[in-house]
Amino acid sequence: MEVNDALIRQLGTLARLDISAAESEEIRHDLQRMITFVEKLAELNTDNVKPLLHMTTDTNVLRNDEVLPGISREEGLSNAPAPTAEYFSVPKVIKK
Repeated sequence: MEVNDALIRQLGTLARLDISAAESEEIRHDLQRMITFVEKLAELNTDNVKPLLHMTTDTNVLRNDEVLPGISREEGLSNAPAPTAEYFSVPKVIKK
């Protein structure tokens, strides 16, 4: 596969990047090396290779899902600087 200016412009547009001419040349070189590497890997015979699902044989050790006592709404709101009866009141952060 050939990496050309149109492909780099398209990738820049999709990634919302402003790519300069100098960066474009460097990106073209890097992408071409990556594609060449993947094409080289495609030449390998992998007929008898099992798919690798995990890098190690370790498994997750999960705890039992138990219901534990929690705190009430009143207790949760008791330390809030500006609570209401049902929720935390916080300063507005989104400006229109």
